[in-house]
Amino acid sequence: MVKQTAGRDQLGDFAPKFAELNDDVLFGQVWSREKQLSLRDRSFLTVTALITKGAFDQLPYHMKIAKKNGITKEEISEMITQLAFYVGWPNAWSAFNIAKEIWK
Repeated sequence: MVKQTAGRDQLGDFAPKFAELNDDVLFGQVWSREKQLSLRDRSFLTVTALITKGAFDQLPYHMKIAKKNGITKEEISEMITQLAFYVGWPNAWSAFNIAKEIWK
């Protein structure tokens, strides 16, 4: 896995502890536990959580990672369709608009 620096790059001067936790703990320690859960599965879960919360600012980045980690256009479409019934139609529409750009 590539070393994550987004936290430090974007928030390092403003929120150094948050940046450290993002890069070193979340991505460095949690995401690297591939024996326990594959990167593909972690991406699937993360995208699902972001759609559920309506965290659409973070969704494009994680959808790109999900695609890189093997989630197909058909799978993302099915995921969002199922989620629509549990987390809301507007969240699904928003997620589909982002996914269309990532998987075009």
